[in-house]
Amino acid sequence: MAVAGAAGFAIATAGYARFVEPQLFALRRIELPILAPGSWPLRVLHLSDLHLLPSQHRKIAWLSGLAQLHPDIVVNTGDTLSGSKSVPTAVTALGGLLDVPGVFVFGNNDYTEPVRRSPHRYFLPRGPRLSGKALPWRDLRAAQLEHGWLDLSNKRGDITIRGQQIAFGGVDDPHTDRDRYTDIAGAADSHASVRIGVLHAPEPELLDRFATDGYDLLLAGHTHGGQVRVPGIGAVVTNCGIDRSRARGLSRWGSTSWLHVSAGIGANPYLPVRFLCRPEATLLTLIAKQAPAG
Repeated sequence: MAVAGAAGFAIATAGYARFVEPQLFALRRIELPILAPGSWPLRVLHLSDLHLLPSQHRKIAWLSGLAQLHPDIVVNTGDTLSGSKSVPTAVTALGGLLDVPGVFVFGNNDYTEPVRRSPHRYFLPRGPRLSGKALPWRDLRAAQLEHGWLDLSNKRGDITIRGQQIAFGGVDDPHTDRDRYTDIAGAADSHASVRIGVLHAPEPELLDRFATDGYDLLLAGHTHGGQVRVPGIGAVVTNCGIDRSRARGLSRWGSTSWLHVSAGIGANPYLPVRFLCRPEATLLTLIAKQAPAG
């Protein structure tokens, strides 16, 4: 009886992780006191790891509904695609968000299709990366540029919202050796209201360089929050060099920077499971620091 009960529980848990939780999309809201005293709040919608396919109607509808939040700016930290026909799907899913100022970088699965592999390999130390067919990332880039979004792949840029300048620096995907931090190296704009570093995979050596150059907030994805989290342990893996405790959410990086890692909205279509790690987008409201007393 006990064996049968345990087997039943395992089957139910596996079914929940495969069919239920991946559809339980969540919006996280975070307030971060990072602006100078007296500044207007800035609402930053952080999207990552959409891993879109045309058949994902529920995800597409949920994403397009995020336009109702009326963010001031959208930051897309990559892995938007999952298949050769995903670009029109991405345009539909982003919908009205494309009419909002935005910035983006690419992830490894924007460049090549995910590859089918044994699910257990996801939880093993990183080995050689397997590459699938090339994806139409240039079309995705063109669609975002057409709506005025900034490509931050090894580039800097800035956007002004209500008179407040946001200075950005970004790098291309480090896991496909496209990152060139030297192209943006140097002190971030000290005159900006806030300085934001953007990258797909939160590799510590890149985060250190952003922090050293004076970026206040670092935004990344890639980890999927671990996808599977164990009570009392958290994420089992991050699939990059960052420690498991930072696989999702907000934390300090160094003494002067904040890091936000999104758990992402999708997953590799060959491993579409989540457990205790709902798919998410995050609305970060940047607010003024408290003025010094006296």
